[in-house]
Amino acid sequence: MDQGKVLEIFQSALIVAFKVAGPMLIISLLIGLVIAIFQAATQIHEQTLTFLPKVLVISVMLFVMGSWMITVFSEFFHSIFDMISIL
Repeated sequence: MDQGKVLEIFQSALIVAFKVAGPMLIISLLIGLVIAIFQAATQIHEQTLTFLPKVLVISVMLFVMGSWMITVFSEFFHSIFDMISIL
């Protein structure tokens, strides 16, 4: 396996990681921003106030997007195993 192939695999692994983790991170960031604006407006500065909404939204997103995430990961691993079988 040459260096170009290894870099191609690493690049595709990063793309898959961004595809799968990106929506979760963006939603978590938006929820945190909304809660921070709410805390600034009401002057309630409780550290644990952001925890429950983030956990609930992330768990709902995992429930909704879980099958898509597994599909993306399995397609990536199938392509990796196809590359291994060619060698």
